[in-house]
Amino acid sequence: MAELATIARPYAEALFKAAAGNGAALVDQLSELGEVAGNAQLRQFADSPKALSSQVFGVLTGAANTSLDPKITNLLGVVIDNGRLSALPEIAAQFKALVNAQSGTSDATVYSAFAIDAAGLAEVVTALERRFGRKLNARVEIDTDLIGGIRVVVGDEVLDTSVKARLEQMKVALTV
Repeated sequence: MAELATIARPYAEALFKAAAGNGAALVDQLSELGEVAGNAQLRQFADSPKALSSQVFGVLTGAANTSLDPKITNLLGVVIDNGRLSALPEIAAQFKALVNAQSGTSDATVYSAFAIDAAGLAEVVTALERRFGRKLNARVEIDTDLIGGIRVVVGDEVLDTSVKARLEQMKVALTV
């Protein structure tokens, strides 16, 4: 079977071309549908031979909190008709990456041992933007295993300034 990313790429690129520079408006809708499509019970229903494409389409569009853009509904119809619902979360991720690349931004996940207030996060993001050389859309996740400090993941780049990482470095240095 083909890699999920390989299956998702043409769909994401087609939606990106159809959006004609207005992809940012579609990212949230597609991400929401991708999350819904990732639900195991929904996928089981969709994979059932008794489920019609129109029923699956109705369930997915009904789960959306807002009315969907016609481009999204067209994509959703094609994905369901082609039996590629399992690829929808990956389609959403690749589409968001294309939109981010066009706007010169990247998504960043900041792992912290403690909650970061808005002012502190703004300072951290400013420093990270200088470090990575691009605008960042940051979100914070709490990871108490870090003990202190932060760990930042931007695409395939990782900046780890946590206490846990420093302790690991000291452990390696002492055991050599």
